Amino acid sequence: MQIHVVQKGENLWQISERYGVSINRIIAVNGLEDPNHLVIGLALLIPEPYPEYVVQSGDSLGTIAGRYGISVEALAQANSISDVGQLRPGQVLVIPVLRHTVRPGETLWAIAHHYGVSMQAISQANGITNANLISSGQILKIPEKQKMTIDVNAYTNVFGETAARQVREDGEHLTYVCPFGYRMKDDGTLEPADDQALIAAAYDKRVVPVMSITNFSATETGSKLAHTILSSTELQNKLLTNIITIMETKGYRGLNVDFENVYPSDRESYNQFLRLAVLRLHEKGFFVSTALAPKTSSEQKGLLYEAHDYAAHGEIVDFVVLMTYEWGYRFGPPQAISPINEIRRVLDYAVTVIPRKKIFMGFQLYARDWLLPHVKGQQAETFSMQEAVRRAIKHGAEIKYDQVSQTPYYRYADDKQRTHEVWFEDARSTQAKFNLVTSYNLRGVSYWVLGYPFPQNWPLLEDNFHVRKLL
Repeated sequence: MQIHVVQKGENLWQISERYGVSINRIIAVNGLEDPNHLVIGLALLIPEPYPEYVVQSGDSLGTIAGRYGISVEALAQANSISDVGQLRPGQVLVIPVLRHTVRPGETLWAIAHHYGVSMQAISQANGITNANLISSGQILKIPEKQKMTIDVNAYTNVFGETAARQVREDGEHLTYVCPFGYRMKDDGTLEPADDQALIAAAYDKRVVPVMSITNFSATETGSKLAHTILSSTELQNKLLTNIITIMETKGYRGLNVDFENVYPSDRESYNQFLRLAVLRLHEKGFFVSTALAPKTSSEQKGLLYEAHDYAAHGEIVDFVVLMTYEWGYRFGPPQAISPINEIRRVLDYAVTVIPRKKIFMGFQLYARDWLLPHVKGQQAETFSMQEAVRRAIKHGAEIKYDQVSQTPYYRYADDKQRTHEVWFEDARSTQAKFNLVTSYNLRGVSYWVLGYPFPQNWPLLEDNFHVRKLL
C-alpha cells in the first residue's frame, strides 16, 4: 500500500485517477465519511490497484480464485467474505493480484522498490532472464512481498456484549485479546468480571484470550494493595489459586500481570511473585506475561518505573508488553501520545536486557484534544482517530506532521472561539511504528485499546505483517 498526503486543491477524483484505484476503495480503506471534503495534510492510505471481476452465473470463489492463480482464502479476505457460499451474479470482487504496466523509461529496480519486493522475485514471477530487457507497456505480475510474522495483542477495557462485538470486528487481526482487567483484593480474591461473551467471541475468531490482573483502579493507585499482596507468600498463593480457577473455568490460555505504581522497595518481591506465578501456571499449561512502564534505563526514577525490573521480567516471564504510550497524558500539556523518538529510546534499552522475541511494542488507538492555553490539571478529551479526522474536516484545519515524533497534529477554533490542539495517528505514523517492529525484530504489537475506530490501521498491519494465529 501507498500513503498519499492531500495537497491544497486536491479532490478524491484526482487522487483516484493518479493511483488507478477506485474512489470507493479509497473511501472504504480510510473510513471516509464525506469524500467531497478533504483537508490539507490528511494522509490517505491508497490500496494497491487490484483488478476487479464481475461475478457471473455459476461462479464460485473456487473457480474465480483458480482463474487468477490465488487462494480462496486470499480472495475471501480481500473482499471481506465470511461465507464462501454466498456470491451473487453482478457482484464486483477485488482480485488480490498485482499487475504493473511498465511506463516509458521505468527500470525493474524502480518497480521492485515501489512494491517492496526483490527484482529476483519479479523476474521469477514473469520469466525474465535479463532485467534490462523490459519494455514500455509490458504487464508484469508483482508477487506478494515477503512479510515478517508477528503476534498481535489488544486490550479491551469494557466487558459484556460490547467487548464481544469489538473482538468480532477486529479479531481476524489479533493473536491475543486481553480484557482489562480483574482487580485483586487485599485478601487474595478478585473482583468479578463479565467476560464470558468476549471469551466466546475470541474462540470464534481464533484469538487467544488472556486474563489480565491489576492492582489499580480509576480512583486508587494500588501501591498499598500491591504491597499487601507482595509481602505475603500465603496471599500470593491464594491469589494464584483463584486466578487458576478462573482461567480453567472460563477458558483463558494465559495471564497478563499489570501491577503499576508498585513501591520501589517492593521491586524484588514483585520479581519473586512472578517466579511463583510462572512456576504454578506453567504446571497447568498456561503462559505468563507482564505489562511494563516505558523505561529508558535501569536507573530510571519514579513510582511508575523503579519496581519494573526489565531484566528480571525478561528472564522470568514468557513475554512483556511495553506500554510505549501516554507521553501525551490526558492531564498534561498537548503533545504526541506515542512519539517515535521516545519509543525508540525505550526499545534501545529494552533489547539490551529482554530477548527481542519476548517484546511487544505498545501502540495506542486513540487521539486527544487539548484546550489551549493548557491549564495544569485540565483534562484533554480522548476519542478515536476517525473523530480526529472528522473534527479537522469540520473546522477546515490544516493537518501538520511533526517529523521528530512522527505524529500528525492540528489546531482549530471551536464555536466559542477557543483554540484546541489535537494529536492523533494516521497512516504515516502507523507505518513508522510498524517499521520499528521490523527493524528491532520484535515479537509484535500490543494495542491499547479496542473500541476506537481506526480503519487505516488494520489494512496497513496486514500489508506489513503476517499475523500469527495460535488457535
